[in-house]
Amino acid sequence: MVAHLIRRQGEPRILHVLRITGLVILGAAGAVFFAFLFGYFVMFLWNWLMPAIFGITTITFWQAVAIIILARLIFGGFKHGHDFHNHKYSQWKKSKCKPHPFTKWQYYDTFWKEEGEQAFIEYVKNREAKQE
Repeated sequence: MVAHLIRRQGEPRILHVLRITGLVILGAAGAVFFAFLFGYFVMFLWNWLMPAIFGITTITFWQAVAIIILARLIFGGFKHGHDFHNHKYSQWKKSKCKPHPFTKWQYYDTFWKEEGEQAFIEYVKNREAKQE
């Protein structure tokens, strides 16, 4: 889509500016249209379900919009969740605290069969003795 915004070869500057302005206006109008459509959709669902299920009164369009805004504030805020998670992951990835690779897993099963359970029982006894 960005390729269409680049000035076409031989296109006068005024036509380029008009085309970009038209796209911005069209995008804003589309966003307003979908906002109104979503508000009416929430109002329709509320007025269809809530009075029948809970005996609550019906709401107007602006009350539906207020419910959408309130729900967004309570449950989502106005942040973008993906940026936060990617930022935390990149910090963890860059940190010096990296997991130590355990290369001796082949001995784990035999250790647990031979000594693990008894060693665990001794450990629990020692911990309980320290707490008393």
